[in-house]
This record gives sequence, structure tokens and C-alpha cells, in this order.
Amino acid sequence: MTADKLNKYWTLVSVLLVVIIFVGGIVAWLRYSPNQPIEISIPPRQELVGKIYIGGAVTVPGFYSFTAEDSLEALIQAAGGNTTGVDFSRLKLYLPKMGEEEPQKIDINRAEVWLLKALPGVGEVLAQRIVDFRQKNGPFSDVSELMKVAGIGTTTYEQIKDLIAVAD
Repeated sequence: MTADKLNKYWTLVSVLLVVIIFVGGIVAWLRYSPNQPIEISIPPRQELVGKIYIGGAVTVPGFYSFTAEDSLEALIQAAGGNTTGVDFSRLKLYLPKMGEEEPQKIDINRAEVWLLKALPGVGEVLAQRIVDFRQKNGPFSDVSELMKVAGIGTTTYEQIKDLIAVAD
């Protein structure tokens, strides 16, 4: 190819690009209508209401009611505030799917000491008292009977009542 043909080719391509840009600008300008309002739709906010389990390094672990307006700080304060040694960079939040079963509860009629110790506010001694009470008095017929065990008062019971069950 000669330089003259190459220049004609680039000139034709350049003119074609200018025409495309010009026509595209006219089409965009004709479609733009500043008199029409822009409609922005925001989906309705889902109202959050329910119960949340707050455990770990809080004074009174357990289930607490919450609404969408509650802050994380307010929920922690509802659980009696945090204890020393809290690592706020490692908070965990679990959201169950619709229809998903809740975590399995501990059957206080069958649980051994090591499993009962996993309950908030229940240590080695209290777990052993539960097992001893069950062996002496027979199986529990209702979770509220757990308050008959020495050392389990209203506060401890409220912390664990949603985490325990009595098998049929």
C-alpha cells in the first residue's frame, strides 16, 4: 500500500468515527428530557423484631428481645454489659434461614457433666449438682424443675431456659 492510500483510509475511518460520535450525541440529547422527574424507588424496609442470643463475655448471657432501633451497644447492656477481656473485633452474628431449625437444646435428663458445663453460668460444681439431683430424684418432667437444684436461682435459670429441654 502506498502512503497516499493509507492516508485516505485513515481519513475515511476518522470521518466515520466523528459522524458516529455526532449522531450518538444527537440521539442521546433527544432522549434526554429534563422536564420528566426521575423516579427512584426504595423497597420497603423489613421490620426487624425478634429474640437474639447474646453470649460470651457478657455478664448475663441469654436470649433478649430486640427491634430494628436497638443498637449493638444497647443489646450488650441488656445482657448486663461486657466483662473484661472482650475482643470486639471478633463479634459473631448468625442469621438462620426461614424454616431452619434452632440449634439443638441440651436434654437435662441425659446430659453428662461435661455437656452441662457448656451452659452459661454453669460450672463443674453446678453441673455435678444437676446430675446428682437427677439421679436422686428421677428425671425432670419440666425444665423449670431445674430451679430445685441447689445453686440454680432465677438468674441462672433465665440464662439457660432457652438452651435446655426435657426429652419425652
